[in-house]
Amino acid sequence: MTETLLSTKVTISIQQIKEFLYYESELLDEWKLVEWSELFTDDGTYVVPPLGNPEADPAKSIFYINDTRSRLKERAERLLKKEAHVEYPHSTTIRNVNNVRIKGQEGDSLHVRCNFSTYRTKREVLDCFVGVNDYKLIVRDDKIMIQDKKVTLKHDSLRPHGKISLIL
Repeated sequence: MTETLLSTKVTISIQQIKEFLYYESELLDEWKLVEWSELFTDDGTYVVPPLGNPEADPAKSIFYINDTRSRLKERAERLLKKEAHVEYPHSTTIRNVNNVRIKGQEGDSLHVRCNFSTYRTKREVLDCFVGVNDYKLIVRDDKIMIQDKKVTLKHDSLRPHGKISLIL
């Protein structure tokens, strides 16, 4: 699938989607978290469900992250402060996005899935987070935006990590 028609006026290519996802990764790696939060629509969500239960209901399960757009902006701003001891000084990260594919279309939104790996170094420790990102992407004012992002970690446990202190 090289191009997808989102509406009678908007067409988007898989290459444009890839470039957008690479840009998102770059913002996160450069700790431009507020700019990253602006990639989301006003009604956007960012969720990280519990390990081993990617289809969990947030009303019945504890998610690692279950943010609305305003909450994820607050998270981004908080992580940039010196008071966020767990991430100050900031971790060094490198994100890889691969196997990007369009899984479906509903109205003016696309369901896009990709695999990811996020390598993080902090205090001489190297962590690697791996998983699958599911996006609901839309085009507004000629810009691709994230309406929903779901990060499904493919880990048995968070050991040796023990926690998620950065945005995946």
